[in-house]
Amino acid sequence: MATPTTQPGLFLEAYRRMLLLRRFELKAQELYRRGEMPGFIHLYVGEEAVAVGVCLHLSREDYVTSTHRGHGHALAKGISAREVMAELFGKATGCSGGRGGSMHLYAPDVGFLGTNGLVGAGIPVAAGAGLAAQLRRSGQVAVAFFGDGAANHGAFHEGLNLAGVWNLPVVFVCENNLYATQTPLRMATKNQDISSRAAAYGMPGAAVDGNDVEAVSAAAAEALARARSGGGPSLLECRTYRFLGHHEGDPGTGYRSREEVEAWKKRCPIALERARLIERAEAAETALQDIEREVEEMIAGAVEFALASPLPDAAEALRHVFPEAAGSAEAVWAR
Repeated sequence: MATPTTQPGLFLEAYRRMLLLRRFELKAQELYRRGEMPGFIHLYVGEEAVAVGVCLHLSREDYVTSTHRGHGHALAKGISAREVMAELFGKATGCSGGRGGSMHLYAPDVGFLGTNGLVGAGIPVAAGAGLAAQLRRSGQVAVAFFGDGAANHGAFHEGLNLAGVWNLPVVFVCENNLYATQTPLRMATKNQDISSRAAAYGMPGAAVDGNDVEAVSAAAAEALARARSGGGPSLLECRTYRFLGHHEGDPGTGYRSREEVEAWKKRCPIALERARLIERAEAAETALQDIEREVEEMIAGAVEFALASPLPDAAEALRHVFPEAAGSAEAVWAR
């Protein structure tokens, strides 16, 4: 039987998913710059190998918590491009009904427990999801994605400590892109080897090239298998880089040299995997071009769907504020 990292066609699928993430984000950037998209967006361009490499090994029932830079995680976990794009436009057909926007994408039907505007806030949520899975003996696992900036927050230490003590089926994935907004990791952290912090909580830690989807996939497969088998949590540090600024509107060059940015762009995870697939004869150039056309059509369809979708009904504004079992929002306020 093929192992998770050697399944035929696995990395061709990884290429397709990474390309979807990249083209989605570039289209969102284009729409935002033209003033057609409301709100505020943080783009995932350059980091696609992390979300895809991990989510290749997750089922629909497994859980993921995300960050403010979460479109890639949402797409990789299984939310459709149509629903994510519609949510970015604040439309009723979005995955959060137009209520959440970029930083509050939410789709529990695919195990996606939300992007989050609070740095590190998804870490304890993932620990809680892992605890629920453990108590139900469901075999599910939880994954928390977070950045290097979150590794100095209390939520990181508390979440990892609790998961370690209770042996929870959680994999903590640090997307170390070297900058917390505009603060270099070297200026904020004496020990820049984030994976080494796992030892303090009695769990395995590993650092991998976060621009190599195959390296991420192999490390994630091992950590997830450990979690599913009762072996407890792991910390995975994926060393990667965002090609764009912290948010759309930040040129990303005032605190990073152009030389540094260009050097990382030469290590593009999508270009790397494309070259590998051709070199190993796993895909012909024509097959890859077919995938690229398919992705372009999917993105175009997502934009068309989002633009044609209705805005949320103002009468529904108070829905989901309280549990449905408690009655309407008006009834709760009247008590």
